[in-house]
Amino acid sequence: MTISELILPTWILLACAAVSLSVLGLSVVHHSWQVLLSDRALQHRWLAASVAVVLMWQLRAQSVDWLSLHLMLTALLTLIFKAPLALMTNLIANLSLVLLGKVGWPLLGVNVLVNGVIPMMITVSIWRIVDRYLPDNLFVLIFVCGFFGAALAALGAGGAGLGLVMLAAGDPEAVYLAREYALFLPLLMPPEAFITGMLLSILMVYHPHWVATFDSHRYIDTK
Repeated sequence: MTISELILPTWILLACAAVSLSVLGLSVVHHSWQVLLSDRALQHRWLAASVAVVLMWQLRAQSVDWLSLHLMLTALLTLIFKAPLALMTNLIANLSLVLLGKVGWPLLGVNVLVNGVIPMMITVSIWRIVDRYLPDNLFVLIFVCGFFGAALAALGAGGAGLGLVMLAAGDPEAVYLAREYALFLPLLMPPEAFITGMLLSILMVYHPHWVATFDSHRYIDTK
């Protein structure tokens, strides 16, 4: 979900930009970039995934002038590459929309927060719960993190985007439409869950070492 037009007040834009910048800054500072720099194969996979996401984001459903719907894939990227690289890809995808003139620069922070930070945090939280408290079962991991986690991340992102509009938009018509679209938020969950769960399942079976959050020794070798 991307907010395409300036219907939010300046203070909301600044607040979202500050939160997005803070989270991105923390992820850059605390991530071990040496792993990426020293692994040529990982570089290729991440760059290929980033290009794929940028292209997928061009396939958007423009429901109203100020709102467009598309697959986020943030949950999938978070599970495969972990949060810092997932946020970098999300930033690149949002910048591509800005550079192509589909979204204004002032909305960059809002869209990074809605499409990147919030679904990433939801995905990481669910993964940590599975990692610490649930049985070491491959199907549990795929279902809870891949399908359920991605669905919940899509719901959280959609709720955050529409919530910002309902909270602060100055256009009464936009607020009304946001309330109406909030009723259809569950429809965003199945496609995101299916794509994420399917691709995650394939990678865990054929290329488990590509999934940074997956421990093949724990979930496969010890069974």
